[in-house]
Amino acid sequence: MSIGLNHFLLLGSVLFAISVLGIFLNRKNVIVLLMAIELMLLAVNTNFIAFAHYLNDPAGQIFVFFILTVAAAESAIGLAILVLLFRNLKSINVEDLDELKG
Repeated sequence: MSIGLNHFLLLGSVLFAISVLGIFLNRKNVIVLLMAIELMLLAVNTNFIAFAHYLNDPAGQIFVFFILTVAAAESAIGLAILVLLFRNLKSINVEDLDELKG
């Protein structure tokens, strides 16, 4: 039994569905929201790699490098905002972000 394209696409769709559920079910904790967004990007990367391998085209792998770069920057900025939020409000709830309006 070999692993085909449909197995990778199924894995990518399951990861994407889990991340969407994580975003919709938990809207209070910023860390869980960031992890769900990272999982969503991982699902997209899985699909890009699967199609790049299936079509023998390296363009999908190049897109993955760009997505990983954006994901790393998003994580760094998100965690910096999280640290500032915790320093100011002593909480990491998304609902407390309204108090930061000036």
